[in-house]
Amino acid sequence: MTLNFTRRAAVSLIAGGALAPFAPARAARVLDLHAGGGFQPINVAVTSFVGDDAARTVTSVVNNNFKRSVFLKPVDGSSVAGGEVANPDQTPNLNAFRAINAQFVLTGRSQRGGDGRLKTDFRLFDVTTGEQAAGSQFVTDTANARRVAHLVSDAVFTRITGEKGFFDTRVVFVDESGTKDRRRKRLAIMDQDGANVRYLTRGDELVVTPRFSPSSQDVTYMAMSDEGDPKVFLINVESGQREAVGNFPGMSFSPRFSPDGQKVIMSLSEGSETNLYAMELRSRATTRLTDTAAIDTAPCYSPDGSQIVFESDRGGSQQIYVMGAHGGGGAKRISFGGGRYSTPVWSPKGDFIAFTKQNAGSFGIGVMKTDGSGERILTEGFHNEGPTWAPNGLFLMFFRDSGGGGGGSKIFMVDVFGRSEFPVPTPGYASDPAWGPLQD
Repeated sequence: MTLNFTRRAAVSLIAGGALAPFAPARAARVLDLHAGGGFQPINVAVTSFVGDDAARTVTSVVNNNFKRSVFLKPVDGSSVAGGEVANPDQTPNLNAFRAINAQFVLTGRSQRGGDGRLKTDFRLFDVTTGEQAAGSQFVTDTANARRVAHLVSDAVFTRITGEKGFFDTRVVFVDESGTKDRRRKRLAIMDQDGANVRYLTRGDELVVTPRFSPSSQDVTYMAMSDEGDPKVFLINVESGQREAVGNFPGMSFSPRFSPDGQKVIMSLSEGSETNLYAMELRSRATTRLTDTAAIDTAPCYSPDGSQIVFESDRGGSQQIYVMGAHGGGGAKRISFGGGRYSTPVWSPKGDFIAFTKQNAGSFGIGVMKTDGSGERILTEGFHNEGPTWAPNGLFLMFFRDSGGGGGGSKIFMVDVFGRSEFPVPTPGYASDPAWGPLQD
């Protein structure tokens, strides 16, 4: 069977009978994340996938994904006495893995078939019950070994935690090079683990605040050149085709897509005022959402599209407000802690709003409930800014400036409970990450 390798195609392949060699999956224990951050990570023994170079790639990427997953803890299953897996079609010696406190065992195979295609299958076993908990098979081009590893990781993560995966995702960001006073800023895109970096713009203009569409391969961002006012643009990450979002007088900035991808909401500055506007991308019809003498900016829709969160200084300092998506007044302030709040972003799960908080010379990345209660700072330091949610609502990326005359910013990832923080590797300095949806 020949398929274009997309998430949708992989699912259709599984449904088409590729699981025939596997025993029916039994229910796995689910890690309860609803009780907060007091959980214990689940130990997963990752055995070496059988096969050629692709097998080594899949094994390495899966291990790295689990190390950064917070909720799963990879255990090296390759060196367990009696735990060797020469034939991944058979149930491994689970007693050997019980001895190292593994709760699940992952086995698999990844190698080129007679048709030149890469065939990868995996099985996940529950050590306590002795049953197979999950199993899938993927067939694709040999160049897609890393993506297969992300799909395997997502399947295991979902089976154990009951939550959506996040490994098969991409992040758009601003790549920064050059000295601090002469930064060259280019839009770039990478896998969530920092691999496969690709540049989308040349660096001949300043670019900031890129945002992924939830429904297409488009990114919206603000660009500023020597030719005129800063403007909001759309760029397709596959074709590179770019177009301006409207032709407004003054400066347009802080764009973000609506949940259905059909609108872009943004800020427009006219004189001393900055208000929020929404534009229908098909008709280019524009609706003004706020009408104040303040600076209203950084808008973000709720996941169902019914509300908007934004920052405003209408009360005298930067604070977070929520209002109906159609505007017309009625904005309610929800931030009341000490300091200034900015860059609010609604969780895709709808349960939290992430933000940047500046207080007493420190910048924190935090979350609060959508009514403003339950504020928690996940990480803080010299200069943290710009949170962006993973599509499963369990992780945030942000950027941190190291300070100093020759320093620059780098991207980091933290879980929603603030238990663990990891650097995200990039070629150089980087800022303004925006997490995309699970790939199609």
